[in-house]
Amino acid sequence: MNAHDSERMAEVLVGAGWEEASGLESADLIVFNTCSVREKAEQKLLSEVGKLKPLKEKNPKLLIAVAGCVAQQEGHKLLERVAHLDLVLGPDNVPELPALLDDVERGGIALARTEFDLEHPKFLAASGASASVTAYVTTMKGCDERCSFCIVPTTRGPERYRATEEILDEVGRLVAAGTREILLLGQTVDSFRDPALPPPASDDPDESQFPELLRRIAAANPSLRRLRYTSPHPRHLTPSLIAAHADLDVLARHVHMPVQSGSNRVLRRMIRRYTREEYLARVRLLQNARGAERITVSTDLIVGFPGETDDDFAQTLSLVEEVGFTSLYAFKYSQRPGTPSLKLGDDVTEAQKSERLSKLLALADSLGKAHLKSLVGTETTVLLEGPSKSDRRGIAGQKLFQGRTERAEIAHVLVPDHVDATGLLVPVRIVAANNHSLDADALDPRIFLEHVSAGLGRTLRRRLPMLGATEGESP
Repeated sequence: MNAHDSERMAEVLVGAGWEEASGLESADLIVFNTCSVREKAEQKLLSEVGKLKPLKEKNPKLLIAVAGCVAQQEGHKLLERVAHLDLVLGPDNVPELPALLDDVERGGIALARTEFDLEHPKFLAASGASASVTAYVTTMKGCDERCSFCIVPTTRGPERYRATEEILDEVGRLVAAGTREILLLGQTVDSFRDPALPPPASDDPDESQFPELLRRIAAANPSLRRLRYTSPHPRHLTPSLIAAHADLDVLARHVHMPVQSGSNRVLRRMIRRYTREEYLARVRLLQNARGAERITVSTDLIVGFPGETDDDFAQTLSLVEEVGFTSLYAFKYSQRPGTPSLKLGDDVTEAQKSERLSKLLALADSLGKAHLKSLVGTETTVLLEGPSKSDRRGIAGQKLFQGRTERAEIAHVLVPDHVDATGLLVPVRIVAANNHSLDADALDPRIFLEHVSAGLGRTLRRRLPMLGATEGESP
């Protein structure tokens, strides 16, 4: 989601006459886009901004801005903590960025703008002027879940939904420009409800209009190669959403479904609003929605939540094995300002957190490697994103391209040297498993020759990181 915000900021600035600089030394403006879900990212921001003080002293006209969730969280306090900072900008204020920079330049006074667009929410759309292999499309923003550990409701505000027709219009423009994969974004993406339509007719309070949105996107874009979404909440993994996965071939065979803990006692303290048993039952239905064509699942987990005992942690380990997560993101609990869990204290020691995190990551690594090995000899499709950094399989006249399978595994595929296969969906056979990726060969190499004649690769650009971005630790 922050990557999407960074891209929209870049487009807003370019539209106002700015150009991307070649590096920090030549820049007139440096923007840090931030995450505050965990304390570590916040500390990293302060460190990185602090390093720019000599550059600011050397070039007083240099503008330094902090955007994103830390900006929303700290507001004017951030200006007080960092004297050489010029602008603090919340996530909902991105469209105002050029005008605010003009105000700072004219007045020379640092500004903080962190207002939510509650009355008339706006959703920045990609320009669609050029295509990337994968494009992000926002469907909603904010969160009403109020999990006790989470600062997102504070930094992103309450849930606000985008109109279905607006979403369909953006997806359609992106697909027409050559985008192969759409990733739908939202803090609780599967809670979607069209603000222009009545609620779905259902007795299930967890039901939403998200499954219908997926069906409409698929129906309106038959040339779309793959459709994914993040980040869902397990409460909204309803029978209708599972049915969409069973019916829609364009939906990826992988879902990231955060669980946070395997202990019911800890889940209650986290205010997650589901039990271990409910999570398992829904995920089992999802995994089996396409029969033998099993859907894989990854997750998020927190270790060392206040009050977590050795037995609670053991239940988390057992849940990981029972579900068979193919990958996971695990983090030590850290206290966040204004969250309800502050009242619970922080009674799990740093040593205990570190030990539990190591055990959890070791288990995840073992499961991940076993999963990759099980795929050797199987056939699947890989959406190629661009040249691989690896030359492990160096063969004369060929190079490696990197992409992801329909189950989100990273795969390296041999491609003829003269071919730009960016954006090509290639049927492959898996020939080897590495620690965190797969090696694959095209089932029919002639597909690359057809790709050259069609010239598809030249219409696509790779997604590049923004200079100065401060990322969070989640995907």
